Amino acid sequence: MYSSVAQLARTNPFSAPHFQLGQDCVVSRKSQVPQVQKTRQLAAAAVKDEEYSCAYGSGKFFVLCGFGGIISCGTTHTAVVPLDLVKCRIQVDPKKYKSIFNGFSVTLKEDGVRGLAKGWAPTFIGYSMQGLCKFGFYEVFKILYSNMLGEENTYLWRTSLYLAASASAEFFADIALAPMEAAKVRIQTQPGYANTLREAAPKMYAEEGIWAFYKGVAPLWMRQIPYTMMKFACFERTVEALYKYVVPKPRNECSKGEQLVVTFVAGYIAGVFCAIVSHPADSVVSVLNKEKGSTALEVLKRLGPKGVWKGLTARIIMIGTLTALQWFIYDSVKVYFRLPRPPPPEMPESLKKKLGLDQ
Repeated sequence: MYSSVAQLARTNPFSAPHFQLGQDCVVSRKSQVPQVQKTRQLAAAAVKDEEYSCAYGSGKFFVLCGFGGIISCGTTHTAVVPLDLVKCRIQVDPKKYKSIFNGFSVTLKEDGVRGLAKGWAPTFIGYSMQGLCKFGFYEVFKILYSNMLGEENTYLWRTSLYLAASASAEFFADIALAPMEAAKVRIQTQPGYANTLREAAPKMYAEEGIWAFYKGVAPLWMRQIPYTMMKFACFERTVEALYKYVVPKPRNECSKGEQLVVTFVAGYIAGVFCAIVSHPADSVVSVLNKEKGSTALEVLKRLGPKGVWKGLTARIIMIGTLTALQWFIYDSVKVYFRLPRPPPPEMPESLKKKLGLDQ
């Protein structure tokens, strides 16, 4: 029975079920001493319920998770507005802004120090709304899909679960982000167009109507959905790997501070992969929101294979730092409000019995 299950596991395109069953099986059967382990599930943390301010999956839990998303995304994206501004300008005008340092130098000469803060208002508003939907809906969809799969399949297909839940959440998050992202790019990449959100929004509406704010939503999905799928799935599996192979003691024996360090490290690793996966679409979004009447396909053809990778170095630095800080802040909000924080998943006892690993 084990061989057939293992063979099926290897066929999963996300490698989710192949969780070293063979290795666990050998260890379990060699041991002559019965071992009793507490079952850890995605839906429950290994501490007493009295320590929590609310139940896992309750309305209050989702609201506070959304609030954590607002703080983590809104503040971090606003903090790196100068780097984001230079990155966008490299993407839309690589001849003028040749590199990160050259971009900063040219911007400072033309606009002064205040010029580096252009677009901070739409950035803060837009990414706060995106964070609300991204983190809040991720928790919603993760529990929803987990309940649909059942306990055993949730563990077996956990990577696929993370991918599906994050993609679903990001679909709605980008609809919330699109208007402010469009205004931000106009302010940052078109000199003289507008200096503030109050100037840019009415002008954009007068020129193209409501379409001006949502014409970039499809490229946003192209950029953000792969980004978010990588951000959540890579983070979840990296945390699991760090506690299994790197951290010298179980998670429930780590202090809150030690757990947050693991969160930060896993977040940075996930962020690097996020930046690479989503960068071509990010280049298209930047150019598309600058130009009138263009389509995503036209911009993609014009940029070409090399053009879509302009500004990647700046984006890796920005997204790596952003993702690490976002996960750190989000987890810190959970700690502050005493929200349930499920530990890395372990194989359910029922599945161990089916596979003969409980002997």
